[in-house]
Amino acid sequence: MAEAAQALELRALIFDVDGTLADTERDGHRVAFNRAFAEAGLDWVWDEALYGELLAVTGGKERIRHYLDRFHPAELQRPDLPERIAALHRAKTRHYVEHVRRGGVPLRPGVARLLTEARAAGLKFAIATTTTPENVVVLLEHTLGAQRLRWFDCIGAGDAVAAKKPAPDIYRWVLERLALPPQACLAFEDSANGLAAARCAGVPAIVTVNPYTADQDFAGAALVLSDLGEPQRPFRCLAGDAAGHAWASVAALRRWHAQATTG
Repeated sequence: MAEAAQALELRALIFDVDGTLADTERDGHRVAFNRAFAEAGLDWVWDEALYGELLAVTGGKERIRHYLDRFHPAELQRPDLPERIAALHRAKTRHYVEHVRRGGVPLRPGVARLLTEARAAGLKFAIATTTTPENVVVLLEHTLGAQRLRWFDCIGAGDAVAAKKPAPDIYRWVLERLALPPQACLAFEDSANGLAAARCAGVPAIVTVNPYTADQDFAGAALVLSDLGEPQRPFRCLAGDAAGHAWASVAALRRWHAQATTG
C-alpha cells in the first residue's frame, strides 16, 4: 500500500516547450524559418495560416520535408535532400537563438511563478520536446536565467528519440532518466500531438492552449486551460474541473494530479 501511494504522489513536472512555456511558434520559429529560407535564396514563405497547418507535423526537419511534399514535390528528388534540410534547420536554429536573445519570446503567464513555487516545494522538473536542445537552453536562460536552467533534472529534446510526438518515446526517455513511474508526474502540453504522447506514456497532462491549438481535440486531458494564470490574472478553465483554483499553484497541481490519477 505504501509503495502504491508513493507512486501516485506528485513528484515531477514535465514540460513541453514550444507553445507551452512560451508562445514560440508564430513569433519565434516561424520567423526564424522564413529568415533561413531567405538567407538560402529561397522564395518559400510560411505565413501565419500556413504555419498553423504545418504544425500538425512535429519536428522542424520533418516540417520542412512535409512542406516540400505539399508545395515543392520536385525538391524531394534531390540527392542531397537530407543535407539540404539539415542545413536549413541549422540556419533556422541560429536565427531563432538570435531572436530569443534579443528578448523576442517571453514566457507565458504563470510559468515563472509556478516553477519558483514548485522548486521550493521539492518537485522535480523535466523537458519533453521535439525542438532542439539549443532552442530549449537559450529560451530558459534568457527568460529564467542560467541559474534556473539547472533546476531541470532532465532535458529531452531534438533527436534524443527517433519518433516524434504523438509517439510517446520522448516521454518514456524522460521517465527513464527521472527514474519515476508515469503516474508520479504531471505533463504540460499545448497540442493534441503532445497530449497524445503524454497519455500514451501514461503521464496525466494539463493542456494550456494557444491560438494555433485552441480548436484541437483535447479529450483525455486532465484539464484544459487558457494558460497557467496569475493571482491578478486568473486563467480560463476550458475543460475539466479546476476544483475552485484560479491559477496554477503547487496546491492546485496536487489536487489536479490526484483527480487525474484516482478519479
